[in-house]
Amino acid sequence: MNALSTSLTDAGIMLRRNLKHTVRNPVTVFNAILFPLVMMLLFVKVFGGAFAVGGDYIDYATPGLLVMAVSYGLGATSTAVNDDMRKGVVNRFKTMDVSRGAILAGHVVVTTVRCLAASAVIVGMAFVLGFDPAASALDWLGVVGLVTLLAFAAGWLTVALGLAAKTPESAGLGTVPLIMLPFLSSAFVPADTMGTGVRQFAEYQPFTPVIETLRGLLEGHPSGGDAAAALAWCVGLALLGYGWAVAAFRKRA
Repeated sequence: MNALSTSLTDAGIMLRRNLKHTVRNPVTVFNAILFPLVMMLLFVKVFGGAFAVGGDYIDYATPGLLVMAVSYGLGATSTAVNDDMRKGVVNRFKTMDVSRGAILAGHVVVTTVRCLAASAVIVGMAFVLGFDPAASALDWLGVVGLVTLLAFAAGWLTVALGLAAKTPESAGLGTVPLIMLPFLSSAFVPADTMGTGVRQFAEYQPFTPVIETLRGLLEGHPSGGDAAAALAWCVGLALLGYGWAVAAFRKRA
């Protein structure tokens, strides 16, 4: 068996392990999948009538809620990675000759799967609440692809945060800025309605071009400029997270 097939087999084992941990942890399931749904109902049914967005609020808010579904699933990954390092689980894997890359990739892939599951729940509830997208099949494919890429990039960055943290508690806190970013973007209100300073931050932070690209795809007329910026941010975050995670893993393992 060559090195590539061995690494893929190890990655599959790590993926199954992490999926089982996710399913068996009700707090993780709630925070990653159910809490974004609670936030959706809160914004659409409680606050939505107060926002003037030039159309049905559910149509405006759904792209931002998809990004929120990604960000709310990150805390569990960071904590799990740190917990594995702190308890010596990784060192036990090393004695079994498990691929180091598979250990990290298993966490990233399960994060991506968890975020996609949360996004599917958000889209399903959006249709129940009256969501009426004009997206074609190709546009929907673009939505799935962009959400997957964002979850993958955020997964690597979160793994790096978990490796760099000293305790599981600080690892969880390290993801708070990522959780807060959707609130400081165009997810729930247009950026041009915000005050000076906040508006500029919302316009140039990573999540806003992703949200605007998703919004354009779901409306059936995506913006090339937003899409290019969204892809650049996702690739940049993925490379940063991967490099940081590998360096931190080598240092701590």
